[in-house]
Amino acid sequence: MKSRTAKFGIGQVVRHRKYPFRGVIYDVDPVFANTEEWWQAIPEEVRPHKDQPFYHLFAENAETEYVAYVSEQNLMPDTSGDPLRHPQVEEVFIRAPDGAYQVRSARLN
Repeated sequence: MKSRTAKFGIGQVVRHRKYPFRGVIYDVDPVFANTEEWWQAIPEEVRPHKDQPFYHLFAENAETEYVAYVSEQNLMPDTSGDPLRHPQVEEVFIRAPDGAYQVRSARLN
């Protein structure tokens, strides 16, 4: 498998191209790195290729918050500027005055 450079970065808010959810990226895999079972569970007609970046998101839709694993082809930037309500976002990120999410600095004891 040939990996590509990720189009999106840590802290970037994105939304899904087909499904009504959005989230902030907290990790990136250069190529698919989930289980074969997970991949096979996706209907074949919409199953993404494995040789692209996959993103770990603190995601949310109108009803709930959750963690999502999404291929690059299915994401686009979210330009709404709306803050995310996912409870883990504040554990990992600080929201800057311009609305961007920045990784919190590690605290040393």
